[in-house]
Amino acid sequence: MDKPDLAAANSRRWTHIEVYMEALARRGTERRRRRIQARTEPESPRLFLSTVPIMATILALAILIATFAIAAWPPSQPEFRPKPQQQELGTAQRGWFQEAQKEFR
Repeated sequence: MDKPDLAAANSRRWTHIEVYMEALARRGTERRRRRIQARTEPESPRLFLSTVPIMATILALAILIATFAIAAWPPSQPEFRPKPQQQELGTAQRGWFQEAQKEFR
Protein backbone atom coordinates (compact mmCIF):
# COMPACT_ATOMS: atom_id res chain seq x y z
CA MET A 1 0.00 0.00 0.00
CA ASP A 2 1.41 3.38 -1.04
CA LYS A 3 1.04 6.28 1.45
CA PRO A 4 1.72 9.57 -0.35
CA ASP A 5 0.19 11.62 2.50
CA LEU A 6 3.08 10.97 4.88
CA ALA A 7 5.98 13.39 5.17
CA ALA A 8 9.42 12.25 4.08
CA ALA A 9 11.66 10.87 6.77
CA ASN A 10 14.07 13.40 8.25
CA SER A 11 17.60 12.45 7.29
CA ARG A 12 19.15 14.08 10.37
CA ARG A 13 17.51 12.54 13.36
CA TRP A 14 18.29 13.40 16.97
CA THR A 15 18.96 9.79 17.75
CA HIS A 16 22.56 10.09 16.55
CA ILE A 17 25.00 11.37 19.17
CA GLU A 18 27.00 13.38 16.62
CA VAL A 19 24.00 15.47 15.65
CA TYR A 20 23.17 16.10 19.31
CA MET A 21 26.73 17.12 20.17
CA GLU A 22 26.93 19.49 17.18
CA ALA A 23 23.74 21.26 18.22
CA LEU A 24 24.93 21.47 21.81
CA ALA A 25 28.24 23.02 20.73
CA ARG A 26 26.48 25.51 18.43
CA ARG A 27 24.16 26.54 21.23
CA GLY A 28 27.10 27.18 23.57
CA THR A 29 28.96 29.35 21.08
CA GLU A 30 25.80 31.33 20.32
CA ARG A 31 25.27 31.93 24.00
CA ARG A 32 28.84 33.18 24.42
CA ARG A 33 28.51 35.42 21.36
CA ARG A 34 25.28 37.03 22.64
CA ARG A 35 26.58 37.55 26.18
CA ILE A 36 26.55 41.18 27.33
CA GLN A 37 30.02 42.68 27.53
CA ALA A 38 31.17 44.01 30.90
CA ARG A 39 30.44 47.69 31.44
CA THR A 40 33.31 50.07 31.69
CA GLU A 41 31.53 52.42 34.10
CA PRO A 42 28.77 51.64 36.62
CA GLU A 43 25.21 52.44 35.66
CA SER A 44 23.70 55.37 37.51
CA PRO A 45 20.50 54.59 39.43
CA ARG A 46 17.38 55.32 37.48
CA LEU A 47 15.26 57.52 39.70
CA PHE A 48 12.05 57.19 37.68
CA LEU A 49 12.26 53.40 37.56
CA SER A 50 12.89 52.70 41.22
CA THR A 51 12.42 55.47 43.78
CA VAL A 52 9.68 57.65 42.28
CA PRO A 53 7.05 54.88 41.81
CA ILE A 54 7.55 53.61 45.35
CA MET A 55 7.34 57.10 46.82
CA ALA A 56 4.21 57.82 44.76
CA THR A 57 2.61 54.62 46.05
CA ILE A 58 3.47 55.48 49.65
CA LEU A 59 2.08 59.01 49.19
CA ALA A 60 -1.15 57.68 47.65
CA LEU A 61 -1.61 55.24 50.55
CA ALA A 62 -0.96 58.01 53.09
CA ILE A 63 -3.58 60.21 51.40
CA LEU A 64 -6.09 57.34 51.47
CA ILE A 65 -5.41 56.66 55.15
CA ALA A 66 -5.84 60.34 56.03
CA THR A 67 -9.06 60.53 53.98
CA PHE A 68 -10.54 57.50 55.70
CA ALA A 69 -9.52 58.78 59.13
CA ILE A 70 -11.17 62.15 58.49
CA ALA A 71 -14.32 60.52 57.07
CA ALA A 72 -14.61 58.13 60.01
CA TRP A 73 -14.14 60.77 62.71
CA PRO A 74 -17.50 61.80 64.18
CA PRO A 75 -18.27 65.50 63.79
CA SER A 76 -19.32 65.86 67.43
CA GLN A 77 -20.16 63.74 70.40
CA PRO A 78 -23.56 62.07 70.18
CA GLU A 79 -26.30 63.46 72.37
CA PHE A 80 -26.79 61.78 75.69
CA ARG A 81 -30.16 60.10 75.80
CA PRO A 82 -31.20 58.58 79.09
CA LYS A 83 -32.34 55.02 78.83
CA PRO A 84 -36.06 54.49 79.30
CA GLN A 85 -36.86 53.05 82.66
CA GLN A 86 -37.32 49.35 82.54
CA GLN A 87 -40.13 47.80 84.47
CA GLU A 88 -39.46 45.35 87.20
CA LEU A 89 -39.64 41.76 86.15
CA GLY A 90 -42.90 40.09 87.08
CA THR A 91 -45.02 43.26 87.17
CA ALA A 92 -47.24 44.76 84.50
CA GLN A 93 -49.02 48.06 84.12
CA ARG A 94 -52.57 48.31 85.31
CA GLY A 95 -55.19 47.50 82.73
CA TRP A 96 -52.96 45.56 80.36
CA PHE A 97 -55.18 42.51 80.45
CA GLN A 98 -58.32 44.49 79.54
CA GLU A 99 -56.51 46.10 76.59
CA ALA A 100 -55.36 42.70 75.38
CA GLN A 101 -58.93 41.38 75.55
CA LYS A 102 -60.14 44.33 73.45
CA GLU A 103 -57.56 43.58 70.74
CA PHE A 104 -58.66 39.95 70.44
CA ARG A 105 -62.40 40.70 70.10
